[in-house]
Order: sequence, then C-alpha cells, then structure tokens
Amino acid sequence: MRIEQLQAFLSVAETGNFGQAAHKCGVTQSTISRQIQALEQDLGLPLFHRTSQAKLTLAGEKLLPRARKICQEWTTIAREIADLQAGKQPELCIAAIHSVCSSYLPPVLQQFCRNYPEVQLRVTALGSDRALKVLRDGLVDIAIVMNNRFLTSSPEVVVELLYEEDIEILMAADHPLTQHAQVSWSELVRYPQVVFKDGYGMQRLVQEWFSRQNATLKAVMELNTLDAFRGVVRQGEMIALLPKSALVEACYDPTLAVRPIAPPTDSAATVLSNGRFKSSLTRQVVLVTTSDRLQIPPIAHFCHLVRQLTHAAEHQRSIDGKSLLVR
Repeated sequence: MRIEQLQAFLSVAETGNFGQAAHKCGVTQSTISRQIQALEQDLGLPLFHRTSQAKLTLAGEKLLPRARKICQEWTTIAREIADLQAGKQPELCIAAIHSVCSSYLPPVLQQFCRNYPEVQLRVTALGSDRALKVLRDGLVDIAIVMNNRFLTSSPEVVVELLYEEDIEILMAADHPLTQHAQVSWSELVRYPQVVFKDGYGMQRLVQEWFSRQNATLKAVMELNTLDAFRGVVRQGEMIALLPKSALVEACYDPTLAVRPIAPPTDSAATVLSNGRFKSSLTRQVVLVTTSDRLQIPPIAHFCHLVRQLTHAAEHQRSIDGKSLLVR
C-alpha cells in the first residue's frame, strides 16, 4: 500500500468518476485504475462498484475515513519536513559547558540571532557528560563540550575540534603559591582542591592527571558553577584547576590570582610555534552534533559561525605569538 494509491482512492471517492479523479491527480485514467486495482488486491476486496458512477463498496466505506486521516497526516509531515529543509524551524537548542557559555558563545549567539531572527535560540549550560546525553536523546541539536571519545563513538555523531587550552590554577590573592610565577607539580599536590561535580569532564580530566602522576587528589569540595569556585577559593588555601577560558573574570579580580602549571622538565615537554611550552595538562573543546542535523540550514549555519570564530581566534593567537617572538 502506497500513499499515491490512497490519494487516488480519495479522488475517485470524491469525484465518483475515474476520469475526473485522473484529471484531479494530474495522471492518466489508466494510472488511476492501476492504483485502485493494486489497493484492492492488497486489501482483498473491491473498493468501488464499477457502474456509470463509481460508488463505494462496504470495504470502500470502511477505508474512506482512515484514508483521509492518513493522507492528512502525510500532507502535514511533508510540509513540516519541507519547512525543516528550508530552515523554518521554530527553535535551535544548544548545550554547552559553562566556560563556553560565558566567554566563547556570546558573539556567535548574537550573529545567529541577526541571521535567523525567526529561530528561537535555547542555550543551556551543562557538564560535558550531561550535554552529550541530552544530545543523544534528541533534546538538543548541538553540544559544545570537553572531548570524550567514549561518549561520541556512534557512527552518526560528528565531532569537530574547536580548540585546546591549558589548565591553570585559581587561588586566593594572598595564597602561598602566588610567590611562584609558575607552579611546579611538587608544590601543586600539597594543597586541597575544589573540583567540578561528577559528570563534568573537568573532574575526570583532573583525576586522570593525578592518577598518571601516582598522586592522590585532595578534593575537599565539589561545585558546578564558576561563581562558586571563585567565591570559595578566595576564602583560604583551597585551589582549583580550571581551564584558561574559565579564568577570564578571575584575572581582573584583585582578591584572586591565577598561575600556570610549570612545564615538564623532561624530554616530553613540547615547544609551541610561539616559543612557549605546552602545559602537561590541557583540555580539548569540541563541537558535537549528528550528520542528519548538519543538513538543516540553521544548525549548519550555527556550526559555521562557531568555526569562523575558532579560526579568527587561532589567527589572532598566531599574530600574538609572532609578536612575542619579535620582542
């Protein structure tokens, strides 16, 4: 049973004539006849009395209301999918980690709203694991999170690396570690730490790093907002390992201090193009969506804007690095 057969059936039922039904459907009368015959063969009973006027049989009367409902539903879904292909979707849902929401996404959100004013943007700050789960459940269209290959291994998932950044140390302005321009591993492990809650990629990253160093992480508190981290850390000797993009506001707060982690002293140290060392602790931030969503214009455009911002930031960092080398 095919939709065009049901449409042919409805046309004959409405006009009472195979020729008029053919004209209404824009096909030949023989095509209409074949479609009705195929439908009757599938159902096992005739649908029309073939007289001077095609009249519904008992089976035809049973089929009529259901055929109308099926064809109405088909028309509705066909229109909705056409609107989707044309970019006429009511909303675009994004889930992103907190630092991305606060410092990375705002210019992208502004530009998208100018380009697609009819699309309602919905942005939710979540931990990486939770953001990937709601993407997998179809509740959001795009997730911008810390890379986690274990949660993005499905064949339909598309993962794009946006940037990699150092993890640095947040501390109170009068903390003993502020005497160091860079904090060594041996100094870092001495102090209690505030960490992100379970389900956040940063907690897993820090725990794995400590494990590789055969050290115990002295986690004394779990939080889930950057404001809470700043509020707790400024009160005493607790420190927090946070990505550089999450520390922008702290750099302008006189009650707080930020220090980089000292580079490795062994041959594993990596020198970047700007002459600086790459920290042994970094995180990758990725854009995650699905291949089918990338065929929808507003989603594809949002991803394009994110890529543009990433490329512009990389270009600026390259210029800044060359300036440092010249000096």
